[in-house]
Amino acid sequence: MTSGLLALTVAALFTGAAIYVNVAEQPARLTLDDRALLTEWKPSYQRGAAMQASLALVGFVLGMTAWWQDSHVGFLIGAIAMIAPWPWTLLIIKPVNDALSATALDQAGPTSRTLVIKWGSLHAVRTALGALASLAFLWACLSR
Repeated sequence: MTSGLLALTVAALFTGAAIYVNVAEQPARLTLDDRALLTEWKPSYQRGAAMQASLALVGFVLGMTAWWQDSHVGFLIGAIAMIAPWPWTLLIIKPVNDALSATALDQAGPTSRTLVIKWGSLHAVRTALGALASLAFLWACLSR
């Protein structure tokens, strides 16, 4: 049961960080001018990606461990939801990330702003996956 509770904790951390980006950081950065927006997005993304990727991997491993120990399908659902942001990011968000990362600050403008707005919408899927994982892990933990 310990791995299940730890999986729930990690999923909640992942989800909380993702929600913060969607409801606080992204709206705040969109109030900046185009150059400042891109200047803020670049290091913020790098730091956030490292944190969320690590949490997703740890949550997946803990969820799979809990499922292996307990066989509750909620742990399996949660584990899959925890790792799902990896392919989502690599297949869907990465082209946007790459375009933004390759944009020089003196080239910031309406195109980079549009990409940051698109990035925020795509990031919301990661938030939803984290919430799904948290709810699945909570269900599995409460069912025991």
